[in-house]
Amino acid sequence: MHTRIVILGAGPGGNTCATVAAALGAEVVLVEQDLVGGAAHLRDCVPSKAMIATGGELIELQRARTMGLEASGRLDLDALRARVRRIEEHLHRGLVELLGSQGVRIIAGRGRLTGPRSVAVRSADGAEEHLEADVVVLATGSRPRIPDWAPVDGLRVLTTRQAYPPPEMPEHLCVIGSGVTGVEFTHMFRSLGADVSLVVSRQQVLPGKDPEVAAVLEDTFAERGVRLLKGARAVGIAVGEGGVEVVCDDGRRIAASHALLAVGSVPNSEDLGLEAAGLAPDGRGYVPVDHNCRTEVPSVYAVGDLSGRLPLSSVAAMQGRKVAEHIMGLHVRPHRHLDYDKAASAIFTDPEIADVGLAEAEAHAAGRRTRVTKVPFAANAKALIDGDPRGFVKVISDPDTGIVLGGSIVGRHAAELISVVAVAVRNGLRVGDLAESLLVHPALAEALADAAR
Repeated sequence: MHTRIVILGAGPGGNTCATVAAALGAEVVLVEQDLVGGAAHLRDCVPSKAMIATGGELIELQRARTMGLEASGRLDLDALRARVRRIEEHLHRGLVELLGSQGVRIIAGRGRLTGPRSVAVRSADGAEEHLEADVVVLATGSRPRIPDWAPVDGLRVLTTRQAYPPPEMPEHLCVIGSGVTGVEFTHMFRSLGADVSLVVSRQQVLPGKDPEVAAVLEDTFAERGVRLLKGARAVGIAVGEGGVEVVCDDGRRIAASHALLAVGSVPNSEDLGLEAAGLAPDGRGYVPVDHNCRTEVPSVYAVGDLSGRLPLSSVAAMQGRKVAEHIMGLHVRPHRHLDYDKAASAIFTDPEIADVGLAEAEAHAAGRRTRVTKVPFAANAKALIDGDPRGFVKVISDPDTGIVLGGSIVGRHAAELISVVAVAVRNGLRVGDLAESLLVHPALAEALADAAR
């Protein structure tokens, strides 16, 4: 008899779990009320990066003037909107075809638990289907957090998902929130030509990140005319006929044409029937899981943003893969568990920012001895050739063993370069392994070997 798995949510966690489990011989039903690919993939990551790529091309056109070229660029909002939709549809179709090729049954509708091994699915036309399963995987993701004081209307006051792209290009956008999402939107809209003000509740953008990393980004924002309001926390938004006014707790007010909320997310744990399965969310709405992403009910797993672990698409996809393998009896040994402390992450600003493993500030706070080496891209031939020597590579290692503990990269293609450090951290490689690698010249990756040396 086949193992029967019902998965609620077809985002990176859910569709990866479905594909792997089906390939391993399971009978899989995937339930999704929106597009296959999930909100995180098709409503957040991919559209935002598509718009950032367009803004990046405009920046490159401006940079071309410093390289002896005449260049001009004009944003076509309708063409950009069409491009984003084409990418979404292409990815959706590709995932549907992949899942179908593995024999996964896809049901369009909203599912909820009716017991620890049963699910009811209601489709858009109101029809209801009841499914029995050996295992249920919850992969319902999250949505943008909307504070009580924010009158979101999708026109003047936007959530992040209403800005890919927005109904109209803002003349002056006030971004509320200076975490990863906030700085990406600040970069995106400034590169597309909007004036941008950024409300920063702390004394640096990207709170919790390396101050040197944040400083490079702040300098770039300042050069491009972004207004930073540090130490300000938004507490209200007034919408008028011609725009908005964002009110901060210190009395400062920002007049803008539009406001955008980038103040975090909340898990989609409501109306999942958790109580019917003997489960309850924690105080923040997440579904607690163990190291195998299994809940306290053995037949129910939770992956992705719902699990309360790192809210990254890459993490959700890996959780989905590991859950499928665990359900099917593979990789149950402890050393196969995910180590979230070794997950690489990236911020797609200009310059890009990426890091992995132990951060310098974390090491100091823990009283841990480390060796930190940094090489600026200003000393890298490829960065000079590309006309963009901003940023640096920083490698953190154990001074006694030389094992690479972490690293940060600020600069062009940081999201790609961090993969080298991530492999080193994950596999316990030493700085000597990086230093002795024969790399391409000229290449940005040479800065990694230089830092290791």
